[in-house]
Amino acid sequence: MSEKTYPVYGEITGPIVMIGFGSIGRGTLPLIERHFKFDKSRMVVIDPREEPADMEILAKHGIRHVKEHVTKDNYKQLLKSLLNDGKGGQGFCVNLSVDTGSLDLMKLCRKLDVLYIDTVVEPWLGFYFDKNLKNSDRTNYALRETVRHEKKKNPGGTTAVSTCGANPGMVSWFVKQALVNLANDLEVKFDEPDQHDREGWAKLMKKVGVKGIHIAERDTQRTKHPKPLNVFWNTWSVEGFISEGLQPAELGWGTHENWMPKNAKKHKKGCKAAIYLEQPGANTRVRTWCPTPGPQYGFLVTHNESISIADYFTVEKDGEVAYRPTCHYAYHPANDAVLSLHEMFGNGGTPQRFCTFSTSTSWKTASTNSAFSSTATTRTPTGTVRAFRWKNPRNRPLPERNRPAGDVGRSRRHGLRA
Repeated sequence: MSEKTYPVYGEITGPIVMIGFGSIGRGTLPLIERHFKFDKSRMVVIDPREEPADMEILAKHGIRHVKEHVTKDNYKQLLKSLLNDGKGGQGFCVNLSVDTGSLDLMKLCRKLDVLYIDTVVEPWLGFYFDKNLKNSDRTNYALRETVRHEKKKNPGGTTAVSTCGANPGMVSWFVKQALVNLANDLEVKFDEPDQHDREGWAKLMKKVGVKGIHIAERDTQRTKHPKPLNVFWNTWSVEGFISEGLQPAELGWGTHENWMPKNAKKHKKGCKAAIYLEQPGANTRVRTWCPTPGPQYGFLVTHNESISIADYFTVEKDGEVAYRPTCHYAYHPANDAVLSLHEMFGNGGTPQRFCTFSTSTSWKTASTNSAFSSTATTRTPTGTVRAFRWKNPRNRPLPERNRPAGDVGRSRRHGLRA
């Protein structure tokens, strides 16, 4: 049987540094191998964990592992020598971890003439639970604006691709295809805009009459045994999910909306394409739809694409916004993760003392950084379960002003509910 060949899209002439080796890292590694030409001896994975299964994968692929946390204090010293190893060529930084300051890493990569990509505008450790920050400053809108400000302040330079995973990322491309499909189904006469014609795409969406865009997701993975009490189970990074789930709910807000939830707030600076609610996204339900289950509830968890898609498809006239669609993420996690959320918010938003997720063939784990003080690994009938103890767990509750709120109003279009 002949070995399958894959198209090679480019060459990385310098070192490749991957930060984090969780489920996304393990899935990204073979894609890099298949579609890029590069020197394997110059690729490095940085991850604070040293799990036997991960080490086996890296050894099999001939990739070096650096057991280290990437922090605000050490990132320059740690990454400079890895991204600039003295052998020439242009390096590539692939950031797939949590609690790693994306903007600072972008700036460093630009200084070193290194290519960069990530899946989220990630802040440094402590941001999500900083009680001194206003809710508006804890939003993804605010994080996105820091990158937009840097781009405007320092245009040009080495390419850095921000928030480009599945979602946010690929879903933005899917929205364009869905718009084309919808226009054809409605028999709207149009010429498909060029990929660089942002204004053309926005005008097409307005012409078609799109009012709302749901980035709807349903995690259908199940476990063989019931979740025990006082643990948080999830199919990917528990820390990552809790962090974004406790951020304020956010959504791109369309020009057709003639109402707002009672605890909704507008932003005073930036593109002003989105609003946020004074309550956590993972405790805010929306009515949505997915192909497998059909109609369902999802959680209004904040996601960059909720803001960027609404911003991208904005039509302006004489400097004023003439059209913008409403856009939001509607996430239904795995059933055990839903139960975990109920327990957490039932306890005032305080995360469970032990947080676990499985690393069996059906449940994968994303990379963690340094929020846990200790780990324990146990073999179970469903695979390997890793238990994490929060550092100072009693000091990690949800900030008081972002605790679960009352009813935020209802809409037949969006079904916003506390």
